[in-house]
Amino acid sequence: MVSASLGKGEAFAQAAGDTLVIAAPATPQGLDIEFDVSVGSIDSLGALYEYMLAYEKVEDPNAPGVLREDTSVHADKPNNMALKGRLAEAWDVSPDGRRATFKLREGVKSNWGNLFTSKDVKWTWDRKFNLKGQGLFQTAVLGLNSPDQIKVEGDYALSFNLDKPNPLLLKQQCNLANPIYDATKCAAVGGSADPWAVNFLKNESAGFGPYKLAQLVRGQQAVFEARDDYWDTKPAMKRVIMREVPQSASRFSLLQGGAVDIAQFLQPRELEALKSQKTVAVDAVNSSYMIWLELNAKIAPFDNVDVRRAVNLAIPHDEIIRTIYYGYADLQTAPMPYIYPMADKSFFSYNYDLAKAKALLEKAGVGKGLSTTLSYNAGDPTQEPIALLIQTSLRQIGIELMLEKLPAGVFYENVTKRAKPMIFYLDSPWTPDPGYSTYLYFNSKSYVNYSNYVNIDVDALITEGLATLDNAIRLEKYKQVQKTLMEEAPWGFLAYPKYTLARKANLKGFTYYTSNNLRFQDFSRG
Repeated sequence: MVSASLGKGEAFAQAAGDTLVIAAPATPQGLDIEFDVSVGSIDSLGALYEYMLAYEKVEDPNAPGVLREDTSVHADKPNNMALKGRLAEAWDVSPDGRRATFKLREGVKSNWGNLFTSKDVKWTWDRKFNLKGQGLFQTAVLGLNSPDQIKVEGDYALSFNLDKPNPLLLKQQCNLANPIYDATKCAAVGGSADPWAVNFLKNESAGFGPYKLAQLVRGQQAVFEARDDYWDTKPAMKRVIMREVPQSASRFSLLQGGAVDIAQFLQPRELEALKSQKTVAVDAVNSSYMIWLELNAKIAPFDNVDVRRAVNLAIPHDEIIRTIYYGYADLQTAPMPYIYPMADKSFFSYNYDLAKAKALLEKAGVGKGLSTTLSYNAGDPTQEPIALLIQTSLRQIGIELMLEKLPAGVFYENVTKRAKPMIFYLDSPWTPDPGYSTYLYFNSKSYVNYSNYVNIDVDALITEGLATLDNAIRLEKYKQVQKTLMEEAPWGFLAYPKYTLARKANLKGFTYYTSNNLRFQDFSRG
């Protein structure tokens, strides 16, 4: 606990104009992205930390008043991307794509008053190699084999040196998972006993972002205060109170009654009910979210590709999107987010067709029927009704589906063990790139390949696409990757849920990020 100076009732008091009150499903469980990616935690990251680069922002074409990152391919811009400097004010990539040099911004201070230098960036990446948490994926996807490949070139200069060109080199500097730490503070609090400040960063922050943590009482609330010495534009919201309200219906009532500014992750039917209220606004934008079924390729019956295809043909997509999501989702037509460059929906061939599904089961030798289990997360209220619809549909093709309701606390443990034949998964790859997305979920060595999918040709194509800067070559390789993945169906493709935000109508500035998190500094009163 950082501080207990704020009263419990203060979070729901009528907020001052420069105070933002959020009703969240949970407070941050941890503040170290190396080990914690829970909802409250990722919303905290963009407030407490700063990044080397960021995407430029554009107006969302489907949501008036909403901005979003410009992740498109821009042939007329350097490195084909619309980027802007943050902690790095200038950068250059060598012609062969193997070296990137960064000129760092001077005069930036952390929330502890320490000046930002190249040693902070170096320490941050060294930490990823040493802790062996999620940072190992971040280094691997860049082709970094050693911390020696990141070199200090001066107090305000740094270089990344790769064995092969990598199109993610700049994109990863924007990724929410790669915040820059105050190495001076971390060394001081960690000492020789905890050289990477694991215990400190679990509960505190040491960064260069616009806010500092004033209070964290897990299970109750987290409070953030804007920094007067922040290097960039000062946030309009001077204080942010994130209050834990586990029940969606309670978050709905608090927003409806005007006690909070934002009610996070409301159910689709609740969002529909708010649309008629003049004091409330609901934003819904196309997002990087995907929800699918992991079809475990190492467990019968899903070790048979025709069974996996049959299941996909029997998923009642239209009914799921209409009756469960109330239209706040789109059909999942690719093995990556449809908003990302190079996503190709042309290989989707799983429109609802029970006759075709039955024929595939006959081909697989299980035409007389089979039984299996579908596991779902009790903490996600959309999954049970989706599971029931799928159960009813699969019964019509001779698959008897037993439903297993897993408590939220153990659900993700069951996903990562890869021991269930069929289990829901909701996720988003934070870097808007086909190589990042497909490597994350389908490379046979990836820690997030929860469907146990193995195809050495797909592995090779993904890797080759991450070793060239030529977008024409990359497009061809990831087109083949997507074609093969859709044909071999390691997932039961369900939907692309939209990112939704229910807020007071006078709260402006919502910006959508592919990491699906809020940045408190974006908001102001209209």
